[in-house]
Amino acid sequence: MIQFKKSGAVGKITLCRPEKYNSIVREMAIALKDKLEECEGDDSIRCVIITGAGKAFCAGQDLKEATDPDGPEIEKIVIENYNPIIRKIREIEKPVIAAVNGVAAGAGANLALACDIVIAAKSAKFIQAFSKIGLIPDSGGTYFLPRIIGLQKAAGIMMTGESISAERAEQIGMIYSVVGDKEFEEESFNLAVQLATMPTKGLGFTKKLLSQSFSSSLEDQLSLEAKTQALSAATEDYKEGVRAFLEKRNPQFSGK
Repeated sequence: MIQFKKSGAVGKITLCRPEKYNSIVREMAIALKDKLEECEGDDSIRCVIITGAGKAFCAGQDLKEATDPDGPEIEKIVIENYNPIIRKIREIEKPVIAAVNGVAAGAGANLALACDIVIAAKSAKFIQAFSKIGLIPDSGGTYFLPRIIGLQKAAGIMMTGESISAERAEQIGMIYSVVGDKEFEEESFNLAVQLATMPTKGLGFTKKLLSQSFSSSLEDQLSLEAKTQALSAATEDYKEGVRAFLEKRNPQFSGK
């Protein structure tokens, strides 16, 4: 249900139930969280990609499991399956990329939006499908989407369940970039490689500050920036960056 491949400093997690459009069941959710924790604890991995196998990125919750009279209740599914994944993506102090290769629907769409950077294939679509079956957006959707694109657009997209093309998602600022289907796999991996060769601790600090900015006042954020800048200046990567600048060469960051 989950495939993993390490290429250099990049850890690639692939959701792998292509015959079910990578819809998530409990076993798959646990495996995804475990793999994220593994990537978090492996210092040799400096960037993580989450993508999907086949035609879809992730169709969200497998409704067969959710409607099984002998299965877990929906609240239990959200609390135990999805919430830990979203928290872990935000806690990892290294970049997490969502490489959206196809349809991202329901919890699958919000899984992508919880990542630091979303890159999508031109044929990909984002659908807040919850309203079509009488549910509300979960997996952090009501937290991230209005902060990314604004309350009006988020409300409209969530309430109508409109299918948003990758190109429109880029236009409204929902995602970072869209690339052609043929170039998608190479371009998304190249982005991960680029991030994996950058100052990992500095990127992790940036990620933490961006998350804290949602609840901080300007004064609080200015104070956090000053304190975090001091931490950044104490890293080996900062020293290497300065040396490289003075020596007029490309830096060789170690992620330390």
